[in-house]
Amino acid sequence: MDDGELVAKIVATNNTHLFSILYDRYAEIVYHKCLSFSNSVEEAQDLTHDIFVQLFIKLRSFKGKSKFSTWLYSFTYNFCVNYVQRNLKKRREKFVSTEDTTQEPYQETEIDDKNIYEMKSEKLSKALKLIEPADKMVLMMKYQDDMSIKEIQKALDIGLSATKMRLNRAKGRLIEIYNTL
Repeated sequence: MDDGELVAKIVATNNTHLFSILYDRYAEIVYHKCLSFSNSVEEAQDLTHDIFVQLFIKLRSFKGKSKFSTWLYSFTYNFCVNYVQRNLKKRREKFVSTEDTTQEPYQETEIDDKNIYEMKSEKLSKALKLIEPADKMVLMMKYQDDMSIKEIQKALDIGLSATKMRLNRAKGRLIEIYNTL
């Protein structure tokens, strides 16, 4: 049974056994996404569990306009971004004293991917913890998940130029934070 049929049956019957089939198909993928947003394996496991609890509740909102896996991907990212936003303030306060408060205005020039690829992994990891969750999300889609611009556009449900602009701005902000570390 494909995902669309399975989701329709779960919505119609609230059958937890059918939902467990969906869980088995996607738990590992969701877990790995959560792990990229969290600080520990335990935290990622908790996030995965919370996502599937919310998924069961919100499954009715899946309208079938895209593949279920794409919808779940967006659902997972949004859940993780919300989680990170709740915890971001604590992490930022830790680094506020080292940041320069005078900032140059953001310039809308395209940033070359080689700048991202040349970053040192430990310093990059620190920078990713400090960046805004929405920026981290789009960067993870592009560089960790190797999604194309069109796939990111579809997952975020925004226009192509908006997708390119968000990605470019996120790269710029990541480089700014990286250079302050």
